[in-house]
Formats: sequence, structure tokens, C-alpha cells
Amino acid sequence: MEGLIKQAARDLVKSKHAIALTGAGMSTESGIPDFRGPKGIWTTNKKAEAEAYKMYGLFLKDPKAYWVEISGSQGTYRRFYEEIRKAKPNPGHRALVELERRGILKCVITQNIDGLHEKAGNKEVLEYHGSIYKLRCISCGSRFGIEEVSLNELPPRCKCGGVLKYDVIHFKEPIPLDVREESEREALRCDLMLICGTSAVVYPFADLPIMARFGSGRSLLGLYVTGPKTNVKIIEVNAEPTPLTQEGVSDYLIRGKTGEVLPKIVEEVKKTRSAFTAEHNPFLGDQAGEVDCHQG
Repeated sequence: MEGLIKQAARDLVKSKHAIALTGAGMSTESGIPDFRGPKGIWTTNKKAEAEAYKMYGLFLKDPKAYWVEISGSQGTYRRFYEEIRKAKPNPGHRALVELERRGILKCVITQNIDGLHEKAGNKEVLEYHGSIYKLRCISCGSRFGIEEVSLNELPPRCKCGGVLKYDVIHFKEPIPLDVREESEREALRCDLMLICGTSAVVYPFADLPIMARFGSGRSLLGLYVTGPKTNVKIIEVNAEPTPLTQEGVSDYLIRGKTGEVLPKIVEEVKKTRSAFTAEHNPFLGDQAGEVDCHQG
């Protein structure tokens, strides 16, 4: 593992536009349970899983009933969201903030709805599956903080008159066009993709590494096309191998917890960047590390 961590640090330092994709594996280390793991919410509660599949259909059919269900004091969603809001960022989140602060990481695209990347301090975050802290208008696409909207009358409505729903994406609900397009642009633009704590089996999110690897993928039209491999570096930090590992989409897998591996990568980045700076600026000598630190 030590050799791979050093390799990841070298690849990150050399990159021009590195991005990170994150999944539930990062949130579980903050005490948030996943959904499909051995002790996941839906693994242990099949009734909750069945109800989750109905939520988007309920919203389309009866928005008021949806809001009564999702905000009711006895509702599974309300209790779950309240627990999520108590969670705090872990060392893995803070490591990604440090990479962004140093100008290496340009964007985080996350499946997680918990807002922990923003809480940790990341500025450039695309919430692919939405956020529990926001509401979204299904008519104009505007988003509002939950504290901005009164729930005294259900369903709540946007200034344009459209109905609001939680920004969180439910089963069978399409990914909002703005988020999906921007995520695909980042995947096609990056020269390094750091994949952290995702099983890479939920689509269309799992198409993003394929787009980076082959320069194309499952498009908004549902097409799936691959070409010759690109020179993009794709690095996985996951507890277990994924389809990306098995199918050769990623270059290498660093196996372990994101909260343990990512901080080690950051420490190596600091060393590697200092050495790189000294090599290319010989007049700096022993001050290279200090200058790098001030420059971020």
C-alpha cells in the first residue's frame, strides 16, 4: 500500500485538473449507515427499501401526500435526515479539502446527500444525488436552503409557482440536468480522477469513470460508446475491488478506508510537491517546503 500511496501522490502533483468522485464509503466513517452494505438500512429493513421505491411516484401523483410522508414526525425519512445532520466530517473529507486548498483538486462530485464535503470546507462540490439541506423546484430547477422555505402549507412552492421537493434524488427520478451535464463536463475534462468509497454500481453516476477512461460513455440519450483509452489517471480508494477494478477502468486500487488512506496521500503530496519544487527551483534549497506551504 505504501508504494501505491506514493504513486498516487506523484500522480496528483503532476495533474493539471484532478477531480474526486465520492460515495457512501466516505460517509460511513462519519457514522452514517450505508443502504446496501451488510448492515445497510435497506439490507436490514426491506419495508423501508420498498417505501423508498415509491417516493418519487408518490410525489408525482400527490405532492402534498409526499410532503406529509417525508416530513411526518414518525416518518423514516425525517428520522434518517435528522441523524445525518448530526454527522461531522472525518479525516477523509478533510484530506480532500487540503487537496483543494493546495490547488490540486478542482472539483468533488459526490453521491452523498449529507453535505459533509461542504461542512469540511470544500468549495467546488457537485451533489449528484442532491442534498438533504436543499429543496428544488421541479419547474424551474431553482434550489433553496431548507431554512428559507416555510412548510406551514404543503406542498411548498417556488417563487415561480412550481412545486418544491427535497433536492434528494429518489428511485426512478432523473438526475437534474444541470448537475448531470456539469459532472459529465468535469469527467471529460479531468486528467486525474480519484474515486473514493463508491461501489461504482449505481448509474448514471458509475458512467463518469468510463467517460474519463474512454472519452465517452452512456450519454443523456442513453447511448453507450467507448473509444481508445485516454491518458487520464484513475485511482480508486476503496475497501473492496469494484467493477472499475475488475474491468480495468481504474489504473490501480488502494485498498483501505478513505479516512485512513486519503490523509496519507495528502502527507505524501506535501513531501512530493516540496521535492518537485526544489528540483525545478534549485535556488530555493531547503526553503522549498516552506514556500510550497505558503503558496498552498
